[in-house]
Amino acid sequence: MYLKRLELQGFKTFAQKTVLEFILDKRGRRGMTAVVGPNGSGKSNIADALRWVMGEQSLKLLRSKKSEDVIFSGSAGRARSGFAEVTLVLENDRPDEGGEISSMSEIVLTRRLYRDGQSDYEINRQSARLQD
Repeated sequence: MYLKRLELQGFKTFAQKTVLEFILDKRGRRGMTAVVGPNGSGKSNIADALRWVMGEQSLKLLRSKKSEDVIFSGSAGRARSGFAEVTLVLENDRPDEGGEISSMSEIVLTRRLYRDGQSDYEINRQSARLQD
């Protein structure tokens, strides 16, 4: 499986919906993607988003003190967000190797957290539990 796309909305510093596409090069090969930018631009928040959508429960590893810290807290020009959502899209390069999930060519994982503490997990847009 390969990372195809990462979508963030309301997660830490990503107030508006941000989509990172991991595309093939001109020859159809997978390369390496690097995220560069100055200090404070949100580079490590991308890594935190990957951990979080895959089910990370440790707030310490997510560089947070409470679960609400992963939700965009607002800025001078933008109101705080009511939820944080991260969607991870994986491309399955071997969809015929058995199992319900592994037989799909694309797997979409979504995790959402609301300010009231309610959270949702989805696999391929279907409600799921964290342990799934």
